[in-house]
Amino acid sequence: MAERETLLSILDLARWAPSGDNTQPWRFEIVSDDHIAIHGFDTRDWCLYDFDGRPSHMAHGALLETLRIAATVFGLDARWTIRPGCPDTAPIYDVRLREEPGLVPDPLLPQIKTRVVQRRPMSTTPLTDAQRARLTAAPGPDFQVQFFESAAERLAVAKLLWGNAHVRLTCPEAYAVHKEIIEWGARFSKDRIPEQAVGVDPVTARLMRWVMQSWGRVEFFNRYLFGTIAPRIQLDFLPALACAAHVLLRPLKSPRLLDDHVAAGVALQRLWLTVTSLGLHLQPEMTPVIFRWYARSGRSVSRRAGINEAVVQLAGQFEEIAEVDDTVPFAFFCRIGGGAAPTGRSLRKELIDLMVGVS
Repeated sequence: MAERETLLSILDLARWAPSGDNTQPWRFEIVSDDHIAIHGFDTRDWCLYDFDGRPSHMAHGALLETLRIAATVFGLDARWTIRPGCPDTAPIYDVRLREEPGLVPDPLLPQIKTRVVQRRPMSTTPLTDAQRARLTAAPGPDFQVQFFESAAERLAVAKLLWGNAHVRLTCPEAYAVHKEIIEWGARFSKDRIPEQAVGVDPVTARLMRWVMQSWGRVEFFNRYLFGTIAPRIQLDFLPALACAAHVLLRPLKSPRLLDDHVAAGVALQRLWLTVTSLGLHLQPEMTPVIFRWYARSGRSVSRRAGINEAVVQLAGQFEEIAEVDDTVPFAFFCRIGGGAAPTGRSLRKELIDLMVGVS
């Protein structure tokens, strides 16, 4: 039986798991000395990018895997189940811990807190065969890892991201999200993305901050002053070229249930921590994956028809790059590479603020 301080130490590490735009869609409850309940939620009611809650469910999986890794510090084996009867919008994960004689700390443990998002250009030094093999094995046998490494492949991805970014920056439904997720003037943020981690230069950042105060300003700049050009160049096109590789995580079977998306989150966290263990950095590139989910489900991204047509075209462009048809599932897309660590990063809410049932 673990002491309460041990459980708090485990949760204090687990909270460093990644989540979309640092939303941290979870709360923790210590039920007993060997039982932690994770109260999950999603943001589909307000966030365009949280398609059917899938990205939040993947974040839950990343959290559960991080918790499992953290528990090994104390010789504890952590196993989770989804509590029956809970809606997908508010799943509860019951984590049971038990002592496991001879259990050694997971080798990915040191990377839990050092794992970061690098949105700026990275080194183009090619991956080694050994690195590629480590990354291929990291997600486990239920996932395939596809690499896009050559200059031609990186250019193709850059063009894909250029198109996706245009949709992202001209979509009124996306604007409502972008307005909320950046903490301007900050190097670190406990619950959003700090300005210094966004990946644009100070002049562009100041302009973005002013423009994003209203949708009217955004439309004016987009229509008359080529307002999408600078951020697309800095945030999408150049970083897509300046990396060692783009990496696509593909489940071997189409995900249908909540636990399928949670399993994808487990896999992506193991991939990300392995990237960090190799001395590399990673930036998620989830917009093409999410927009493809919309397109292949026949769902609208926006009330503007032209945006929906563009999303369908971009989904086909993504499939051409990956050389697959529209039935092959995609779970996670990112770019990786070496170089200096970012100077700004998202932090996390304090553990006490993530606890429930604590007065």
